[in-house]
Amino acid sequence: MPSAIAIKQIEGKPGKVYYPLEKITVPEPEPKDHEAVITLAAAALNHRDLFIRQHLYPGTTFGVPLLADGVGIVKCTGSSQSAKPWLNKRVVLNPGTGWKDSLEGPEHPKGYAIMGGTKTNPVGTLQDVCVLDAGELEECPEHLSDEEAAALPLTGLTAWRAFWVKSGNAVAGRNILVTGIGGGVALMVLLFGVAQGCNVYVTSGNQEKIDKAVKLGAMGGVIYKEKDWEKKLQGLLPKERKYLDAIVDGAGGDIVNKGSRLLKAGGIISIYGMTVSPKMDFLMGAVLRNIEVRGSTMGSRKEFAEMVQFVREKKLKPVVSRSVHGLDVAKINTLFDDMKNASQFGKLVVTLDGGKKSKL
Repeated sequence: MPSAIAIKQIEGKPGKVYYPLEKITVPEPEPKDHEAVITLAAAALNHRDLFIRQHLYPGTTFGVPLLADGVGIVKCTGSSQSAKPWLNKRVVLNPGTGWKDSLEGPEHPKGYAIMGGTKTNPVGTLQDVCVLDAGELEECPEHLSDEEAAALPLTGLTAWRAFWVKSGNAVAGRNILVTGIGGGVALMVLLFGVAQGCNVYVTSGNQEKIDKAVKLGAMGGVIYKEKDWEKKLQGLLPKERKYLDAIVDGAGGDIVNKGSRLLKAGGIISIYGMTVSPKMDFLMGAVLRNIEVRGSTMGSRKEFAEMVQFVREKKLKPVVSRSVHGLDVAKINTLFDDMKNASQFGKLVVTLDGGKKSKL
């Protein structure tokens, strides 16, 4: 029987509990006509997985394999003409369902169902094999290792929509600020922006992370914990363009207050998360300067395909902070510890026995 990692129920209130991991067995998947069975090579963590363990994520449940990011080999398919061509191909998995191509948001009345650890989607990637509609697969870019490919789907999709679709400034020569560099989404925004010819600047609480971002193409960065960091950032901007065109933010907090002082009139703040605070002030100063704040969450199936193609064409490589091998609870717990401590720079990955292409 195939194995998987899920959370085990214990007593505790949301936000106070920390559900332990447990290894479970899952049924051998049988594909329907339009489905494919994937032997998984690697899977990657997202912050939502930590929130699930703390019961801070909607629909948290038990017995459903964790994680939404995955890469693997199609080992068998259903009988349909849409499924059969995927046999033996190396694929990355679209991390959710219910959102085809609408610019506004998921078309499905129940919304976007992300894989891993909740009641809304029975599939997760932290397991030996999974079955998925063949329409949710993309052929994996050849230049990516298993670890890099597993690091791509959810963070890449979230970054693509936040930067490419919502910021309105994926244009060469524009000044873009990416906050909280070191997380998977922020790093993918950095890679997308640099590849598109933007001047990308970053913030972090850690100078080492800023230095690493500069090596990846950032123009510079500032430590957001320091007083008047926004003034220091303005000093880094080009003389001919002393303002930001857009901010792509995953923290929330005081980003409108600080950011509106740096943005051009009509500038955009594209927010995909609020790790600092679940609420923030929208100030009259921002109103008077026509600043727009746009929420951005994950992305559509169409955007996923566009993102993977861009990664393929530009030969981009997601940043992997660290990986462990196997469905080993103790090892996987160390990755969660990295996330809790915010010590990672890039994605945290679990490689699995189905892997054939590793570079790390």
